[in-house]
Amino acid sequence: MTSLNIIPFVLGPIDNNSFIIFDQATKKAAIVDPSFDSLKIMDVAKKNNLEISQIWCTHAHFDHIAGINEIIPLLSESPEIFLHKDDLSLWNANGGAKLFGFPFEINHQPTHLLGNSENFYFGENRIETKFTPGHTPGHIIYYLPNDDIVFCGDLIFRNSVGRTDLPGGNHLQLLQSIDQVIKPLPDQTRLLSGHGPETTVGFEKKHNPFL
Repeated sequence: MTSLNIIPFVLGPIDNNSFIIFDQATKKAAIVDPSFDSLKIMDVAKKNNLEISQIWCTHAHFDHIAGINEIIPLLSESPEIFLHKDDLSLWNANGGAKLFGFPFEINHQPTHLLGNSENFYFGENRIETKFTPGHTPGHIIYYLPNDDIVFCGDLIFRNSVGRTDLPGGNHLQLLQSIDQVIKPLPDQTRLLSGHGPETTVGFEKKHNPFL
């Protein structure tokens, strides 16, 4: 096991789950899918003397990237920002905010445009990204194999799956992503979704009516 700590937040008008991950020894931190009201994350980072060095985006919908505008101006050094290359057009369209009537414009760009199934490191921890299109064309998940944890964005929820009726969505593709990427993981693997409560692979295989 690693020394990683995870603190969840429910933020913004759409009740997004955002997460801060940090190494207790080094105080290095990463944020997953920072939503509106991410100053709450920054308050926790400040209290714990954390250095935010990375931002992991599962996809580019506005409610999963809005906090970047709030976070970066408060940092002494700009963090690495990870996004799959197939969601860059959605990012540059401000995450589709106009469709929902939100006056949001993203002020920053990703620093790393990922391909399919690329790995990177957060300190000494290997982070595996897995391509899971369907909710958006470039949706990915972040898998921490040493901890049996997946940050799965809007791919799968407790007893539900991500919506596919927005531009770029594809329901069959989403179900294939779950079949090929989520189901083969160990049953005890924790699924930390973009909305709603935490669940596990085993629970969803037994109880999710969409699978």
